Amino acid sequence: MEARKALKIPQKDFAKVLCVSSSFHSDVEKKRIKANDRLLKLVSMVFGIIEEWLKSGKGEMLHKSPDEKINRLVNIFNELPPDFQDFALSHLDRLLLESGDDIRLFIDW
Repeated sequence: MEARKALKIPQKDFAKVLCVSSSFHSDVEKKRIKANDRLLKLVSMVFGIIEEWLKSGKGEMLHKSPDEKINRLVNIFNELPPDFQDFALSHLDRLLLESGDDIRLFIDW
């Protein structure tokens, strides 16, 4: 319930997106029914809520947005000396090559 309220999503809409009945979702929120791992994984994937938080209530509730990750990456990169920046870039290039994906096609080098 805390996560749903933090996201400002009405209970019926939350349940509808998860393809469960409103009464089932209400029972889960009121702890009359325990949410199974499949439901927790679905909530995590759909709403960006960290699965471990759903299970334990500990740690961060939401996954960091891509913008937050990019800002963190840029800040760290800018703090590195130029030689280390080159080192980091070469490792990122290698990571992309070894990923086996054609991800480079989507990146403007």
